[in-house]
Amino acid sequence: MSVEPDVAVKAAPRTPASDYDAIVVGAGLAGLHQLHRLLGMGLRVAAFEASDGVGGVWRHNRYPGARVDSHFPHYQYWFSRELWDEVDWLERFPSQPEIEKYLNYVCDRLDLRRHIQFGTRVESASFDAASGLWSVTTSLGKTVTARFVVLNSGGLSAPRAAPFPGAETFSGVSCHTSDWPREGIDLAGKRVGVIGTAATGIQVIQTIAPIVEHLTVFQRTPNFAVPMKNPAISQAERDEARRNFERLRGVVHQAFGGFAYEATPPMFDETTEVERVQRLEALWEGGTLEIWGGAFADTFANPVASSYVTRFVGEKIRQRINDPKLADRLIPTDHDFGSRRVPLETRYFEAFNRDNVELVDLREDPIRSIDASGVNTATHHIDLDVIIYATGFEAGVGAINRIDITGRDGRRLRDEWEKALRTTVGMQVHGFPNLFMTMAPFAPASALCNLPVCADHQVDWIAAAIGFVVDKGVTSLEPSEEVENAWMAHHVEVSEPTMLGSNKNSWYRHKRKDGSVGELIAYAGGIPQYRATCDAMISSGFEGFLIR
Repeated sequence: MSVEPDVAVKAAPRTPASDYDAIVVGAGLAGLHQLHRLLGMGLRVAAFEASDGVGGVWRHNRYPGARVDSHFPHYQYWFSRELWDEVDWLERFPSQPEIEKYLNYVCDRLDLRRHIQFGTRVESASFDAASGLWSVTTSLGKTVTARFVVLNSGGLSAPRAAPFPGAETFSGVSCHTSDWPREGIDLAGKRVGVIGTAATGIQVIQTIAPIVEHLTVFQRTPNFAVPMKNPAISQAERDEARRNFERLRGVVHQAFGGFAYEATPPMFDETTEVERVQRLEALWEGGTLEIWGGAFADTFANPVASSYVTRFVGEKIRQRINDPKLADRLIPTDHDFGSRRVPLETRYFEAFNRDNVELVDLREDPIRSIDASGVNTATHHIDLDVIIYATGFEAGVGAINRIDITGRDGRRLRDEWEKALRTTVGMQVHGFPNLFMTMAPFAPASALCNLPVCADHQVDWIAAAIGFVVDKGVTSLEPSEEVENAWMAHHVEVSEPTMLGSNKNSWYRHKRKDGSVGELIAYAGGIPQYRATCDAMISSGFEGFLIR
């Protein structure tokens, strides 16, 4: 299997003083790529995976209707032409089983499984300045050492616990969508409640509405959503994608969000009213996320353009809901289209036209508690057989903070982040030498990117940084406070003035333990600007970093 990295690094000599040269945490999409990349450098690498198999979120998120919203051919690894030639995707938007099968195929094709310790959760990691090694302790009670630790634990993999008193007393079946039983849940003819109406909740609701006896949807925040067009992939389309592999790879790695859209969108003020309507109608009919980031070049930064697109999408949704009062509750009025995560849907709004579907608006009638038989709102009790929690994740930091990480001078990462959430290009943190991470805050991969594309770049950058330490014969690499300050200032400058920054009620913002709203974790500068900064760090020999 060939590897075609953006940055070449030399093979690393072994480090006899440690158990491993590098430890990779997580065997999901980014973790498998990272493991393959580091093994290819000649490193001794061990990967620890808490689950009993590979796939990460695509192993656990097996709820009804689960599928990706990155359209073919984008959601697959870009580092290997051979994998493109060997895998035949079935749908434009692959489902959870298809993606899990793909990741298992890649794991075995690259012979990675023998390097992964399954059923092993990393509990803690501590850096020793004298030896320059990390000591990593697992849930099995074993401690191992390594020079480098790479966290591929997932940006959306730590679910938020149900915040309702009495949830544990419910006598029916209940689970979070991120921990759906492998054997499934029989929902036919049941009274089901779904709590949450973001991307995951939407997929569940639209899928189960026709089969349950009664569906109660508990909605706190209404969401804009775009219709998904999901035809089967023909052999001709697969062949076309393969012929264009090199061109597409070049495009996606320099596109704002990692998608190979063929045309650069116009500026809003450079279009006429007729052109605007025609453009939005075409994007709406296209059935992908292109209308989110590609309606107009300045949609994120131009309030007039943002409001225009918002009105268009709102009217499209209203046309699909029979009851005008119900439409008022389902169409957002407190944020613009695109300032929150935009889901794709398949007849989601039509589900509310069904007689067996009921909407409970939690802004008007909040949940007070859960008891053995169902949910108690402020005004009434709702009997349920099944409760499905689609309540989201501790975005960006949740999975990392579940590991007790101690860096230089006794700094604990979770404590540092509680004071002020900070990273350097979303891959390192000042005070934590030789510790790397993917999908962490303040990088495109944290929120606004087709993950396989952003994972490509982050995996290669991390490999280059590790290779730099080895080639130079030094002990460790970490960003200085000045380098980190510069990156955070840049992030604030390019991200906060956008419509993403104006929305304080979104998982794009860090939620602190006390419930207060913190930093905007979504980097809105786009892939080209991000890559230029990261590549400059490598070419300068990591100028400004602390090299010991």
